[in-house]
Amino acid sequence: MIIVHDIFICKPGNASKLAKLFKEVMADNKEFVNILTDMTGQFNRVIMVSQYNDLSAYEKSWEDYMKDEEKMKKMKEKMANYTDMYLTGSREIYKVW
Repeated sequence: MIIVHDIFICKPGNASKLAKLFKEVMADNKEFVNILTDMTGQFNRVIMVSQYNDLSAYEKSWEDYMKDEEKMKKMKEKMANYTDMYLTGSREIYKVW
């Protein structure tokens, strides 16, 4: 199993807005686990956590998502201008032992 952390460092005042948006958009995604916001450490951080059986399942989920044009269109509409809410981001992929 692998765990994926998509990490966003938000502009001040936008972390809770971005977390709510991700939670809404990811509600029907079976791989979605949690949305995390910081309580200590670096400020204004939002982490979207997802879980997959292996790396091939992770890649397949992206391929499947890109094939579903209607789902992609709805997501783009909901996520319009979300990039205005954060400064930078990164992705971390962990293997669970």
